[in-house]
Amino acid sequence: MTAEKTEIDYPIVQTKRPVSEGAEKWLGVPIKVLDHGFVYLVDYMGNDASIEQAARVSYGGGTRKVSETTGLIRYLRRHDHTTPFEMIEVKFHAKMPLFVARQWVRHRTANINEYSARYSILDEEFYLPEPGVLAAQSKSNKQGRGEVVPKEYAAQVRDLLIHDAQTAYGHYTDLLNDNGEGEPLNPDKPMLARELARMNLSLNFYTQWYWKIDLHNLMHFLRLRMDSHAQHEIRVYAEAMGKIIKDSFPIAWQAFEDYELNAKKFTGPELEILKLLFTGKKQVSAEDVIRLADGIGLTNRREKAEMIEKFVKAGIVKEA
Repeated sequence: MTAEKTEIDYPIVQTKRPVSEGAEKWLGVPIKVLDHGFVYLVDYMGNDASIEQAARVSYGGGTRKVSETTGLIRYLRRHDHTTPFEMIEVKFHAKMPLFVARQWVRHRTANINEYSARYSILDEEFYLPEPGVLAAQSKSNKQGRGEVVPKEYAAQVRDLLIHDAQTAYGHYTDLLNDNGEGEPLNPDKPMLARELARMNLSLNFYTQWYWKIDLHNLMHFLRLRMDSHAQHEIRVYAEAMGKIIKDSFPIAWQAFEDYELNAKKFTGPELEILKLLFTGKKQVSAEDVIRLADGIGLTNRREKAEMIEKFVKAGIVKEA
């Protein structure tokens, strides 16, 4: 596995391809993520104007005003016209813990080429969480975190993680019995196949990959993984990529922020309640929402809690 990444020098050449100045500045420039991870832009295809070109098809380029490009892109995003955004592609190199990679790969709309421990020997690099992100199980969300654990217990958790990872890696190297050049360290022992020796390694060890995806599906990924409810360890990667995409495609990003990332969608029951709430009232309480929800047959407590949170953020309901 490669050592810590440094900025890559790309040759300056003339090109007839659409160029994004924002993307150019991020090419080969790593953003450090977690303790041993990183993400950087390897390559890209297209810019904001390319989205408009794909939508218009017959537009040849160089004749449109920025305001017209902006207007069309925002219209496309607002009305869910996705295919023009699929014409733009980006390729990242990312290094992350295995458990983050397994969550990440659930987004099946990308092309991935991952580092293989069947062929190569893994470095002794494992993710050790900072004390501030070690939290207890959430009482309201079975797949989330609750309150941060006390400092003393966080130290115990970190010591346990270090011990387990170092023990596992020690066993891994014993099973490999490889001096790094394909020769045994101990000639009296067999060299276990790399694809077998890796089995005992824990999910906090690092892997890396090249990840290529179109802009529409990337924004879907970012909308989910930049959300405050997403797991911290994948959210920081999404935030790093979001920073790159914001500079690379600023018009498309602003539309994405306005219509998806910072927007809220209302369900049918929520809209029905809104109609009832705004009948002669300026602002109501959470109790009013619960009462009206019960009245239309909405009894799920979690759904009502999420509804109240959404209404509070919208300024419709007073905070408790």
